[in-house]
Amino acid sequence: MLNYKSPINTEIKYKDISIKEVSPIMKLNLRGKKREFFTAVGKHLDMILPIEANTSSSSSKLTSIWLSPDEWMIISNDITEKDTNKYILEENLRNSISKTNLGAVIDVTDHFVMLELEGMNIYELFSSGSPFNFNQFREKKGSTTQTLLNNIDVIIHNKGENLVNLFVRRSFSEHLYSWINDSASRL
Repeated sequence: MLNYKSPINTEIKYKDISIKEVSPIMKLNLRGKKREFFTAVGKHLDMILPIEANTSSSSSKLTSIWLSPDEWMIISNDITEKDTNKYILEENLRNSISKTNLGAVIDVTDHFVMLELEGMNIYELFSSGSPFNFNQFREKKGSTTQTLLNNIDVIIHNKGENLVNLFVRRSFSEHLYSWINDSASRL
């Protein structure tokens, strides 16, 4: 695992919003199109990958986020150990998918920072820095989107009423966190 200093040292709490980093969480990127790919992935994940745009599916241990017609991000629902970057799931998927040329499995755990935002004003915060219209998104639990937030690429996953996970590349996380802190204080 990379030795990195997290830019998100504290949880931000304002009247109607709280923001914190959830770490460490396993994040895998899967790519593939073949029917055999879907069969192998379903067997290892114990769930079906979402095939409808901007949706997700979950099991007790994992969540799958649709990114494109042939790409998904798989995240752990539980925090993992900090001192390792080896995951049994990744190894199993790599053996049955990558090594058999059905698709690709890439560990993006250290690539993305996952923030959890909770509160009544999270969509007002997003709307102040994003061109995306969150009106329908906020009402559909499990919906996902890839958009810009303060000119930074992010992935947003609606986990429930007033609760979202936001994924941002580590190299942009400090800048985004600073913007969120400043913008949330003005809501």
